[in-house]
Amino acid sequence: MGKELLFEIGTEEIPSAYIPGALADLEAAAKRLLAEERLASGSVRTLATPRRLVLVVEGLAEAQEDRVRQVVGPTKAVAFDAQGNPTKAAQGFARARGVPVETLQVRALERGEYVVAVVEERGAKAADLLPALLVRLLGELSFPKFMRWGNGSMRFVRPIRWLLAVYGGRALEFEVDGVPSGNKTYGHRFLGPRAARVHSFAEYLETLEEKQVIVDQDRRRVLVKRLATEAAAAVGGTPLLDPDLVETVTHLVELPTVVCGSIKPEFLALPREVVITPMRKHQRYFPVVDAQGNLLPHFVAISNMRAKDMDAIREGNERVLRARLTDAEFFYRDDRKVPLADRVPALQGILFQERLGTVLDKVERIEALAAHLAEAAHLDPGMVAKARRAARLCKADLVTTMVREFPELQGTMGAEYARLSGEDAEVARALEEHYRPRYAGDAVAGSTLGATVALADKLDSLAGCFGIGVVPSGAGDPFALRRAALGVVLTLLDRKLAIPLGPAVRRALALLASRCTRPAAEVEREVLEFLRGRLHTVLSERGVAADLAEAALAAGIDDVPDAARRAEALMGFRKEPDFAELAVTFRRVVNILPPGFGRPVNPQQFVESAERALHAQTAGLRAEVAGLLDAGEYLRALRHIAGLRPVVDMFFDEVLVMAEDASLRENRLALLAEVAQLYARIADFARIAVAA
Repeated sequence: MGKELLFEIGTEEIPSAYIPGALADLEAAAKRLLAEERLASGSVRTLATPRRLVLVVEGLAEAQEDRVRQVVGPTKAVAFDAQGNPTKAAQGFARARGVPVETLQVRALERGEYVVAVVEERGAKAADLLPALLVRLLGELSFPKFMRWGNGSMRFVRPIRWLLAVYGGRALEFEVDGVPSGNKTYGHRFLGPRAARVHSFAEYLETLEEKQVIVDQDRRRVLVKRLATEAAAAVGGTPLLDPDLVETVTHLVELPTVVCGSIKPEFLALPREVVITPMRKHQRYFPVVDAQGNLLPHFVAISNMRAKDMDAIREGNERVLRARLTDAEFFYRDDRKVPLADRVPALQGILFQERLGTVLDKVERIEALAAHLAEAAHLDPGMVAKARRAARLCKADLVTTMVREFPELQGTMGAEYARLSGEDAEVARALEEHYRPRYAGDAVAGSTLGATVALADKLDSLAGCFGIGVVPSGAGDPFALRRAALGVVLTLLDRKLAIPLGPAVRRALALLASRCTRPAAEVEREVLEFLRGRLHTVLSERGVAADLAEAALAAGIDDVPDAARRAEALMGFRKEPDFAELAVTFRRVVNILPPGFGRPVNPQQFVESAERALHAQTAGLRAEVAGLLDAGEYLRALRHIAGLRPVVDMFFDEVLVMAEDASLRENRLALLAEVAQLYARIADFARIAVAA
């Protein structure tokens, strides 16, 4: 049946952002180490609070699984003499492996005949293996940052204060950097700090609950939402339960308790995000809104304390938030004294990257690139001018006091100050939208103008950083180029902008010509390949099979929405009953053609009737297929091309393509190239996987 393993790592408070990753790492590492040690188990579960990481393994085997191993020894010639008697080499090998010499076997291996010992290994007891395994487990956990403490050599996310390790009701004894293990746990730092001994997971949960700790993060998450909802309802509102904030708060507390505070109604005259940002980002409070979504002068805070006088906690929270909002109110009034456009020259004082210049240098490049992209998108001259204006102002709010104090408001305050300065409404909107998407799952810019400036900003960063050799690596991505590339792809895709990607990258590089240190053609290839990789990922996440995405993108990514439509057409084409046979035929055509082959077909050189038949049908399809491709009707085009399959198969059956006569051979290859050209604009069929 196995026994239960309970392992708790007690620490100083772990940053809330680190805990979800630590839970996943703890589970994965535990499963892997148990498998390596041949210890079978049932469910593996991980829990956490700010002061502890917990592992629970149900049904953990009492001993390793037995195993039989074959150990190769010396060659037969070395192990046995001419009479077949074991030599000293064989006897020593048998003794070393703990088996009688007469049980040695001779096996024929690739490199010759060798002596083999069949060794039966009895599994060790789990109780003997687990101490070392748990010490290894600690070293397997990864965090964004580690620290050392005291005089020890241990590196961990925060100082380890206690270790609880119980297997089958009994404590496991080991030590990590001077911290001994045992069966003691500790409750809430203030409400139940004394140690308590536990012998099972059920007792552990019950004991900690008595000591004011809810260990299960899922329970805490539910409780946080319920408490916040009830508190907001008491003042006639609903809390804005941002999922990221709920997750953060869940991992900040061991015992969620709620307070509902108030702010001066006058603060609600500030822009909505100016009020919400200090609540969410700085204080981890939930804003409260009415039925229409309007902010109410209240907030909900989740505390880690339960006090007789919760009013004191509420007043403390109100006091801290009031100070932040008072500052924000002052910044807002002060910033409005200077029109947004007048702040642009001050961007010369902010460095973007030492080799790529200041933020003002970047803005001037964005301005030129945005105009190029607007023209490529066939926007009218008025919109091109607006694109230039929005690009000119897009970073101006970085030198406002508000954004310096609350960096999360960049873009948001730019849009607000632009409106107050009398800028065009579309231009103002683009200032906020050009940062999108800011994070995974965020929407792209909602307007074409915003999308144009967003693309210019991101393409400038990509071209500039790649141009000086600052590219993402496994060690880091300091300029968030992966996010920028994903933003470019998603913006083009979701806004359905047919802006040619190659010329756009080329224009971005031209604007950076005096600053790039690498050949422009090489950088262009790398940037486009980087973007192609992001597009492949997006298509795969949206349900396109990996091989079909690869095939579609191999035919070109200059028009990103078009590439996606081609990939979707391939998905539909794969559902055709004879898709596998069609794909094999199309692949055969592509694979036989030499790279870069191209020459016209000469019908006068045809010898076989199969050649004439294929040429006639291909010529008959060409105009119709071209019309469908121009209209983006890729699935219909593929279905028309599929009608060629019988005549292509007949061609391969009856015609020797690689004839000895060079002229004949090249003419037949030219005929196949004409066939390949029918679907070359859609996909590279050589990339499509076909089941054997």
